[in-house]
Amino acid sequence: MVFLPECGSTPWTYRHALAELARGVRVYAPVIPGFAAAPGSPLEERILADCSDWLGRFLEATELGPVTLVGHSFGGALAIRAAHDHPERVTRLVLVNSVGGGAGQDVAVPDDGDHDGAGRIDRMARGREPTAELTRLAERRLPVSLLWSRGDRRVPRASVDSLRRQLGGPPVFTVPGGHDWLLSDPEYFGNAMRTVLGGFPVEVAA
Repeated sequence: MVFLPECGSTPWTYRHALAELARGVRVYAPVIPGFAAAPGSPLEERILADCSDWLGRFLEATELGPVTLVGHSFGGALAIRAAHDHPERVTRLVLVNSVGGGAGQDVAVPDDGDHDGAGRIDRMARGREPTAELTRLAERRLPVSLLWSRGDRRVPRASVDSLRRQLGGPPVFTVPGGHDWLLSDPEYFGNAMRTVLGGFPVEVAA
């Protein structure tokens, strides 16, 4: 399993969540050049393409694959791009509170105390419209699970529903908490991921 954090964060930020995730599965969390740096401009297509290329080289050099990609927030957008670009190395996606449901749909209101909330996502998401990538993943029938928290005020349910439609209707596993719930409750994240990977959801959207 390869974990892709939020753009502007590093795996160290997620160390407790990753420790819970690693119970029973080997987890890799590479620091991707150009993705871990604090963003100061929109998340352009070029940045995602460069990071996806780097991730493909990482998987090849480490002889990893096929892997499950787990992406949180903008890490989910990168996971989508990487699964599209490297189909032979990605066998499954788990998108956690993921951006990627279409431009203009990823922004609600700021999430208190977390950077500058929706304004940051708005600047980074501008111009992102990954419909073609999502359509190809749906056509490929790549197994995808969406994991989303009810209290997320940065990536609203409308964005998740849009993402789900474009991916062909995969299950949405809903949990309590805000956008960064996996950081505030890493043990619950580990349990939720085991539920997702085992296919036994506590609550799944219709």
